[in-house]
Amino acid sequence: MAQAFEAMKLTDRVYWVGAIDWSLRNFHGYLTSRGTTYNAYLVVGEKTALIDTVKAGFGDEMLSRVASVMDPSDIDYIVSNHAEMDHSGCLTQAVERIRPEKLIASKAAVSALDQHFHGALQVTPVSNGETLSLGDAELTFVETKMLHWPESMVTYFGGDAVLFSQDAFGMHLASTERYVDELPWDIVEYETAKYFANIVLPYAPVVVKALSSLAGLDLKVDLLATDHGPLWRQPEHREWVTGKYGEWSEQAPTRKAVVVYDTMWGSTDMMARAIGEGLSAGGAHPLLMPLSGSHRSDVATEVLTAGALVVGSPTLNKTLYPTVADVLAYLTGLTPKNLVGGAFGSYGWAGQGSSHVQEALEKMKVDLVVEELKVQYVPDAEALAGCRAWGRTIADALMARLPQ
Repeated sequence: MAQAFEAMKLTDRVYWVGAIDWSLRNFHGYLTSRGTTYNAYLVVGEKTALIDTVKAGFGDEMLSRVASVMDPSDIDYIVSNHAEMDHSGCLTQAVERIRPEKLIASKAAVSALDQHFHGALQVTPVSNGETLSLGDAELTFVETKMLHWPESMVTYFGGDAVLFSQDAFGMHLASTERYVDELPWDIVEYETAKYFANIVLPYAPVVVKALSSLAGLDLKVDLLATDHGPLWRQPEHREWVTGKYGEWSEQAPTRKAVVVYDTMWGSTDMMARAIGEGLSAGGAHPLLMPLSGSHRSDVATEVLTAGALVVGSPTLNKTLYPTVADVLAYLTGLTPKNLVGGAFGSYGWAGQGSSHVQEALEKMKVDLVVEELKVQYVPDAEALAGCRAWGRTIADALMARLPQ
């Protein structure tokens, strides 16, 4: 029977049966300008398993793709690698339609799913390293706690050497192309970094541990199947993404100096541009990101590979500008590390804006290598020269930290 949405065969026994969300633009504060996919997979053998489901509202699309391969009621198991609602939102719908022998998740996921669905689901917990026989092959479950939720795990299908990695190694990108190598590399590179910066970065220490644990299992992986975006099938691309996860987790400083600011009447903008000149003169690579045209999640992406974070705000009602407060709150939650920086801003009769910026940077543990810089009303030539010198001081401190 023809279906509106059909599965895509990935290997001899694995099908992609996910959903494409072309319209998503906001993922809890993260600008998803290219939409996303919610990837789900069908593993077909003597016994059949559905690996992950999709966001509520996309269940019919997923079940239609399943039905292009087999009657959904013939599925024996559903595996939930991650309880976040973009992957579990249609679990109740799937369970009602499929009526599997078991709904399988990590031990930590039992409580999360119970609280999401208020007891509507009966979950069979599995332990780290536990296996599930599909008759002619088996699934192996590996806990990846805090990558990026406490209940997260990955599932390995040794029969076709597929690692279902849930949110790890993914990206938000809606596409009918299922593989990374079918897409422009610059888009893949940026969206992968953006995803890490905005989703995975707070758990960077866990990433290193998880990568080490998976490497220790010595699994043969021919396909890295994520829960968002295209899949990694080429060996060089899998090596690139796992290498980048290790590199980004270390957060080693670079010459990049991100200057984030907003301006009310143009004075803070003038300061930012002069500071950028000083940074450049000192050997840093300044990237000015005025918040009138820079989204918080794009700022986070640039900070991921930076060595300096410099933030400026005009004073409004004795505090910092709302857009600056927004980006600082967002970055604080992402916990970037190994940054030098400083706070600056203009003011009229009350100059607390830049002071609040400095407090936020201190909370983020940015190494403030300069004193707070503030200018009243409109900066003159002397004030702008001071801004340049201030930027040069930050550049000098940054360059001293880089390998010579």
